Amino acid sequence: MEILQIADKIKEKFPEEILDIKEFRGQVSVLLKKGKILEICRYLHDQTDLSFNYLADVCGVDYLGKKENRFEVVYHLYSIKHRHAIRLKAEVSGDNPAIHSVVSIWAGANWHEREAHDMYGIVFQGHPDLRRILMPDDWDGFPLKKDYPLKGTEKEWPGFTDVLDRAKRFSEFDWKG
Repeated sequence: MEILQIADKIKEKFPEEILDIKEFRGQVSVLLKKGKILEICRYLHDQTDLSFNYLADVCGVDYLGKKENRFEVVYHLYSIKHRHAIRLKAEVSGDNPAIHSVVSIWAGANWHEREAHDMYGIVFQGHPDLRRILMPDDWDGFPLKKDYPLKGTEKEWPGFTDVLDRAKRFSEFDWKG
C-alpha cells in the first residue's frame, strides 16, 4: 500500500481529526488534533493491512510565537511487516501542554515521552512513570523550550555542589591502572 493511501485511510476513519497531510520526498506527515491520538495510533497499530508495530520515535517541537498551538508531538511509525513508515504530528497548546500517552500501544514510547516531558514540559496523560529522565529531579524548567534562558536559570542548580564533590572524590582514583 502506498503511504498516501495510508494517510487517506486515516482521513477516512477520523475526518474531523486531520488538519493537514503533506508529502515530501517520499515521506508523509499527517497533522492531527490531539484529542483522538490514542484511538488513531491504536487503529494504525491494530489494522492488519497497516500494522504499524514499531514506534521509532516520539519527540516534541516548540513553535513559540510561530503557530497558534505552541507545541507539536511528533510520532515516527513503521510497519516491519509491510515496510512502510508514516509521521504523525499532533498539535498541543502552550496553555495546557498535555496529550494522551501511547505507552499502552507501544511500550517503547515510555522513554521517548519522558524525554519530551523533561525537555518541553509536555504532559503525557496516562503515562505510567512520567518523571525526569535526562535532567536531575530537582531541575527547574524545561531546557528545550524556546523561552528557556540561553545561559540556563539565574539561580545555581541545588545539586551542583554535590556533583563537584563527587567529581573531586573520583579524581583521587588512578583510572589508568
